[in-house]
Amino acid sequence: MKVTVVGAGGNVGSTVAYTIAERDFAKEVIMLDIEKKEGDKTFYPSKGRALDQWQTAPIQNFDTRLKGTVDYSDTKGSDVCVITAGVPRRPGMSRDDLLGINGNIVKTVTEELVKQSPDTIIIVVSNPLDVMTYVSYAASNLDKKKVMGMAGILDTARYRAFLAEELDVSTKDIQAMLMGGHGDTMVPLPRYTTVSGIPVTQLIDEGKLNDIVERTKTGGGEIVGLMGTSAWYAPGAAAAQMVEAIMLDQNRIFPCAAYLEGEFGINDLFIGVPVKLGHGGIKEIIEIDLTDSEKELLRASEKAVRSTLDDYNKLMDK
Repeated sequence: MKVTVVGAGGNVGSTVAYTIAERDFAKEVIMLDIEKKEGDKTFYPSKGRALDQWQTAPIQNFDTRLKGTVDYSDTKGSDVCVITAGVPRRPGMSRDDLLGINGNIVKTVTEELVKQSPDTIIIVVSNPLDVMTYVSYAASNLDKKKVMGMAGILDTARYRAFLAEELDVSTKDIQAMLMGGHGDTMVPLPRYTTVSGIPVTQLIDEGKLNDIVERTKTGGGEIVGLMGTSAWYAPGAAAAQMVEAIMLDQNRIFPCAAYLEGEFGINDLFIGVPVKLGHGGIKEIIEIDLTDSEKELLRASEKAVRSTLDDYNKLMDK
């Protein structure tokens, strides 16, 4: 079983690769990125990171081989490809600011990957997530079940982490579901949040829960403000969890950015919804019941994502 991570010279991509290696379910992880030139010197970040990570194998006890490269031919025959390539969000930069640069990167990367692995499954991590997933889907000519975005798993992880802190309970006992666009326009679903089966609304007051939801929405921005760059540990781990679910045919239920054709009343858009992940990619989009207020929030999120997609299409038409 072979996995390729594009953008693996960066923090998110290298975290994806290393998390997969540590879990030891893949035979090989290809870490691809461009070379870097500084003056008269040329550096190969993906090769360096791959070598460094491989040297931990005797200590961490895994056999997954890590290989760094700048050549797409090394990705041939990949079962799953994860795209993390792109410009990271910096202080004061919105996801919309990334449209032109990252759109071109994701399109080119997708085309190169599919040339080498025409039956691969693609997971997009690049921002703005929902739109970049659409860009990859359009460039790939793959079935919609084989292209998806990593969004909801990261958002729910943040939500669950904040709840665990507030309630002083194990994160392992918290189950949650969020929908909608990644980040600021996500749709919280407290009705579907439980702690060992107990509805979270019975364990925390409404005001505190709302505060946690709002912190989750801006979770990425909070980290940018603290570090001056985007998060990488949680996004990388989230993407690796998706790869594991697909390659081991686990049939896990996760919120992922999926292409909708009428589900939840939404058409021709990638947005976060509950899906079943296993062999072949998205096996099923699960249409859960929503209240009128939840539907209203989802419509607002859909509007925001579609507006960004329209902005991208206008940029490409210029």
